[in-house]
Amino acid sequence: MSFGAIASDYDRLRPGPSPEAVDWLLPARRGVIVDLAAGTGLLSRALAGKAGHVIAVEPDERMRSVLQDRSPGVEVLAGRGEAIPLPDASADVVLVSSAWHWMDPELAVPEIARVLRDHGRFGVLWNSRDLSVPWMRADEWFRTDELPPDTPARPAEPASGTPAPGSTEWGGRHVPLPDPGGFENIETAVFRFSRWMTPSDLVDMMTTYSRIITAGPDVRDAGRDRARAALAAEFPGATEIEVPMRSRCWRADRVPR
Repeated sequence: MSFGAIASDYDRLRPGPSPEAVDWLLPARRGVIVDLAAGTGLLSRALAGKAGHVIAVEPDERMRSVLQDRSPGVEVLAGRGEAIPLPDASADVVLVSSAWHWMDPELAVPEIARVLRDHGRFGVLWNSRDLSVPWMRADEWFRTDELPPDTPARPAEPASGTPAPGSTEWGGRHVPLPDPGGFENIETAVFRFSRWMTPSDLVDMMTTYSRIITAGPDVRDAGRDRARAALAAEFPGATEIEVPMRSRCWRADRVPR
């Protein structure tokens, strides 16, 4: 729930998905799409013209407020992945953008299967900086060793190795399915894109991650200083920087009841 404290900045600075990623995730039948853990609606707005009805479900009231204000035509509901406020078999698509790592798969996957119609699509994506580009490694700017001892840890990256049955792991991301028989046609894809940002906005975007939000002003200020210096050295005199991004996507279809 830390993101609500910076909801407006989150919406302004965080990347939405690439259009190609959205198209890849969506099936032909898309009358009702649910954006689960919708945040401020970055994905919801990308879906608005691609479905008969888009429902955004988000637990944080502050994030929902921004979502409601900036996402006309989207139905906004309070709820979470482990308790979706929708009837059985009421959705054609359920998508989760940059939030799956916050959910409990043992509870969220059955809930998603419950609200999906037969053959409905379950999709997960993460939109992030492309960390394969060396200068994008922000951990060198916002150093974890400077965090105070009681700072909440960031969500753990999935362990490497063989994924559990019915799951898929790729690029450091893992989508477990507690009931491996509940979904079929599992596929993954990565879509690379870029966005132009001012150096100031890029630095500010780095502070929209939970471990930095909760770290306190001293850590943020020190990280900002290092980030500004690093970007000035990498892109001297630049007023805008082309920031490499990627959308890592996972999709599967619900088996008939």
